[in-house]
Amino acid sequence: MSWSVPEDVVRLVKDLDVFIDAEIKPLQDEHPQFFDHRREYARTDWERDGYPAAAWREVLAEMRRRADAAGFYRYPLPAALGGHDGSNLAMAVVREHLTTRGPGLHFPHADEASVVANLPLALVLHEYGTAEQKERYLDRYVRGEIEIAFGLTEPDHGSDATYLRTTAERDGDDWIITGEKRFNSLSDAAEVDLVFARTSGQDGKARGITAFLVPTDAPGFEIVGNHWTFNMPSDHPEVRLTGVRVPADAVLGELDRGLDLAQLFVHENRIRQAASSLGAAQFCIDRSVEYAQRRVVFGKPLHEHQGVQWQLVELQTEAELVRNTIHRTAALMDERGKTAVSDKVAMVNMRGNQLACKAADRAIQVHGGMGYTRALPFEHIYRHHRRYRITEGTDELQMRRIAASMFDFGSRR
Repeated sequence: MSWSVPEDVVRLVKDLDVFIDAEIKPLQDEHPQFFDHRREYARTDWERDGYPAAAWREVLAEMRRRADAAGFYRYPLPAALGGHDGSNLAMAVVREHLTTRGPGLHFPHADEASVVANLPLALVLHEYGTAEQKERYLDRYVRGEIEIAFGLTEPDHGSDATYLRTTAERDGDDWIITGEKRFNSLSDAAEVDLVFARTSGQDGKARGITAFLVPTDAPGFEIVGNHWTFNMPSDHPEVRLTGVRVPADAVLGELDRGLDLAQLFVHENRIRQAASSLGAAQFCIDRSVEYAQRRVVFGKPLHEHQGVQWQLVELQTEAELVRNTIHRTAALMDERGKTAVSDKVAMVNMRGNQLACKAADRAIQVHGGMGYTRALPFEHIYRHHRRYRITEGTDELQMRRIAASMFDFGSRR
């Protein structure tokens, strides 16, 4: 059986490289403080609780405008949103390629910004939103005029989302929402927050959880703090909702079926996280191989020491295995649907994200003392991709999903 990346995707990757070199790299060069050893400090507003600095957000916005004008940014979005209906396979190839180039304004490794959009909430709104909700939010969101936050995780519940404590109760035609959200990403900058709350049913059951579009300026919606993280800046606030009143038309999707939206969100992110982690791992491997060939220790090149060779050989072998499995899984998602191969998505997410961390750690070791400094990008890559092993489902949750498929216990719930 022969298999290769589709020719149109190969052309897309080449065109992206030309665009990045011509339009994005010069913009990056205008702001060196965001990309050299000062990057974390320059990007962070330390006086405003660690949120991204306004100047950094403006550079990201300009990158986005240029990518959108060039026709790349909306590539994965449906044609109805100005996109090209980019396939999961195409996006896996693109995301890997962007991170194989290394950190830069094209893919800063500090958030989900990229010259090719990663906007799963746009897909959620497109799939589940009413005409009124789309008119109110969707076009402005895709254009980058507003942000939409995502409020699922809670102080006592992360992966176990079916046990969330936030509730919504009817009051005439309105809903009253009470609860707390943790790592409520982007809520500081967002116009609206997609808040998940239990409206019926029992703890531990998916049915009975509903998604609401909650304006962040609604009375009772309060940001009580921002969690500083391993990789700064951070936009992961803690949110408290105290009797927040929203109208009936704030419900997004079907009543009591809100976790359907969350599944669409995380499936889009999991396969793309895996691909970007693979690219980051390949970057670390490639740079380590280059360095080992020119670095001389104990009178001979570093790469002639088998202790160095074999560790990089193992990483490269795993990268090739992960790459082929990601491509196959992405192709199956395109063929069968996003949720039909959730066990395979879990496999590549877990292995891809672990590989990025291992490769970054090994690159630090191979490069010695300089590898540990912020003059080189490996510690930055490690800190960003370590987050991926938690955010869209922990390694352990991915294993649980794989086990559910193997032992068929998911169908007996």
